[in-house]
Amino acid sequence: MAQWEKLRQLDSVYLTQVDELYDGDAFPMDVRHYLAHWIEGQDWDRAARDHDVAMVLFQVLLENLDIQHSRFVQGGESFLLQHNIRRFKHSFQRYQEEPYNLANIIQWFLEKEKEILQNAELAEQVQLLQVQQNPMETDSQRNIERKMADVKNKVQCMEHTVKCLEEQQDEFDFKYQTHNMEGTTNEAEKTEQMKVLQALLNRLDASRKSMLSGMSVLLDVAEDLLCVLVREELVQWQRRQQKACIGAPDSTCLDQLEKWFTTEAECLFQVRKFLKKLEELMGKVTYEHDPVKKQKPALQKRVDSLLTSLLKSAFVVETQPSMPQGKGPLVLRTNVQFSVKTRFLVKFPELNHAMKVNVSMDREAPLVKGYRRFNVLGTNSKALNMAESMSGGMVADFRHLTLKEQKSGGGGKGIHDLSLSVTEELHIINFNTEFLLHDMSVSLETSSLPVVIISNSSQQQSAWASILWFNMLCLEPKNLLFFANCPAATWPQLGEMLSWQFLSSTTRGLEANQLDMIAHKLFGKQQSYDACKISWTKFSKENVPNTNFTFWVWFDGILFMVKTHLENLWKDGSIMGFVSKGKEKTLLKKKRRGTFLLRFSESIRDGGITFSWVDYSPTGEPDVRSVQPFTKVDLCQIPFHEIIRNFQILEEENVPENPLLFLYPDTPKVEAFGKYYTEKSGADSQFFKYIRTKLVFVSKENTLEAKSLMYSDTVEGEGSGPMNPRYGLGGEAVEPSTFLPLPPSPDPMFPDAMVNPDEDLNPTFQEFLDDQSIYDCGDFLSDDTTFLEGALPGLPFTALLQPCE
Repeated sequence: MAQWEKLRQLDSVYLTQVDELYDGDAFPMDVRHYLAHWIEGQDWDRAARDHDVAMVLFQVLLENLDIQHSRFVQGGESFLLQHNIRRFKHSFQRYQEEPYNLANIIQWFLEKEKEILQNAELAEQVQLLQVQQNPMETDSQRNIERKMADVKNKVQCMEHTVKCLEEQQDEFDFKYQTHNMEGTTNEAEKTEQMKVLQALLNRLDASRKSMLSGMSVLLDVAEDLLCVLVREELVQWQRRQQKACIGAPDSTCLDQLEKWFTTEAECLFQVRKFLKKLEELMGKVTYEHDPVKKQKPALQKRVDSLLTSLLKSAFVVETQPSMPQGKGPLVLRTNVQFSVKTRFLVKFPELNHAMKVNVSMDREAPLVKGYRRFNVLGTNSKALNMAESMSGGMVADFRHLTLKEQKSGGGGKGIHDLSLSVTEELHIINFNTEFLLHDMSVSLETSSLPVVIISNSSQQQSAWASILWFNMLCLEPKNLLFFANCPAATWPQLGEMLSWQFLSSTTRGLEANQLDMIAHKLFGKQQSYDACKISWTKFSKENVPNTNFTFWVWFDGILFMVKTHLENLWKDGSIMGFVSKGKEKTLLKKKRRGTFLLRFSESIRDGGITFSWVDYSPTGEPDVRSVQPFTKVDLCQIPFHEIIRNFQILEEENVPENPLLFLYPDTPKVEAFGKYYTEKSGADSQFFKYIRTKLVFVSKENTLEAKSLMYSDTVEGEGSGPMNPRYGLGGEAVEPSTFLPLPPSPDPMFPDAMVNPDEDLNPTFQEFLDDQSIYDCGDFLSDDTTFLEGALPGLPFTALLQPCE
């Protein structure tokens, strides 16, 4: 079933999420609905990386909108539908120059749809299995629950005490008024009545003192609980959110904190009601040395102070600023929409839609020369309400904000003259609102974590590095000059953060041995890396020795390659990845012939992966061989598991052989990768009969006999050196009666590496036919296959025709 159809069949709660997802102009739901089948059939991920593919899909999208408009006209659909389709097409014209941006947006929406479907399926499974999700309580949580129960119990007791006090005062007041009205002249009777009144007054005074004392104890417990909530639990949540922004698997759910904050606020407001009741009672009956008159002002000030502190802390940024097509949160681009969500943790129904949140920018901007200022545009004022949260929390969800730089001459002026790059310049987005309830008014403010603001997508990689470094090390969220005096990171901190990048992107983090290889790359051989430190400059500014790129660029290139092309292989543990050349040989030379492992290249900027295998000489000596690394260019042509499946090497006898037999340590190749192999097609064509062919990599055993046509991996030339992969014929099959050699210029359906007119060592097509020692075509071509006579002599022939298995 199509993804869109699955979404339409979900329960109302998930349909609401879909509706919220498309509540904007970035990608209209109407277009998603009417072009659902076509949209889901396109490779938007590739289009987001390839301008030409993006342009083709962009043009087809516009044509489909025209076709849909024609259908509406012919079907007599409403004028409004016709108008909307025309409007959507006109709106998409803004992507004419950069169609890959539209592809990126569509890809993002499809991923969000998948998340909604996954959540719905998980909820259904939980319901079917009747699984009760009871997270284990920590000691801290149990302590809070005990204190919360104590506060609530004291409030209930205080409520009873107030009622008793009121009854005592009514009794005293009644008898006192009766005594005055009767006006007896009997002195003995009068004295007796005065004794009774005095006793009642003494009891009333004792009750008032007892109540005030109990209220003070109640506030002590409430203050202790507030300190735990604000100074411990909230601070820990903020730190978890910081780490979650850079990939840590930490929970940032606010439901439990909201429950605690709301209960605490309810208790404190109850105390205010008790104090107000005391004031009313004091207005009716008071006397010399009345304890209420003396102690109430201090208690009132104290409870208001606790409430103010609680309310100010309860206003938080639940979801940090992020762009739909961004690399991660906290990296924003000028003139590109971003979203951010605030939440008020005191959940009072009477406040629904009553508190308006306003957005501002850089109110506490540092006095730094050249520091940029920005204006926040879009819907920058929203009311806190319970409709925009799945849990019914008080939320203001800003989904259509943009930033525009202020034109102020030479930028900001200040006392500091620091040389910070654009991606090291930190900014804060501020939010403010007003709490007004039960004659109590409090101004509330909160702010986002520092964001990096870029103006071009080429700056995103560096900006994300800054966000990683800041949130890994800085515990002061408002330290906007962090990069002016940037601290170094210890290896345990850095290693954990690097593992989070893989964990958040692929659900599989880095193992200890993989981290050790990275540490060795950064610090050299050490007994222990725990005390090693790396500076910000070495992480993201200085090039790795003998290369033209930084450590972060290299690592991020590998991460992107894995996420884009190798995610399944990485998640199932097939890729060892980060392993040094020396370690690789140590592991393989003890294994049987044909054992291989997959590792990342250390010398390719945008990520490369290779495989190495062990062979044995006639004397029994192990020989570890490596193939030249494959880059994302190669992996766009052939999936890596298909490369492994069909890779061949031409031995000295020119007999092709696949040397890859067992994935390290000893898993048969078919068992490790068989589930990813492309299934054979059993469909027969009613027209022409074709020989189905495939694109394969073939390497010469002697690297001197076949020059590399691919990227060079200069650092990895140890031992026997990397083998040079060669492309074989792939893609569409040719007719049996004709087989044309490849033309001198590259055909778009083949990789650039397939043709190299200047390579002297390539056999010509005629030489290929004459020299059966190179390749026996009879083993691979059907009996009725013939070659077109008169092929141009001297034309390079690098493609090998091989039928699919």
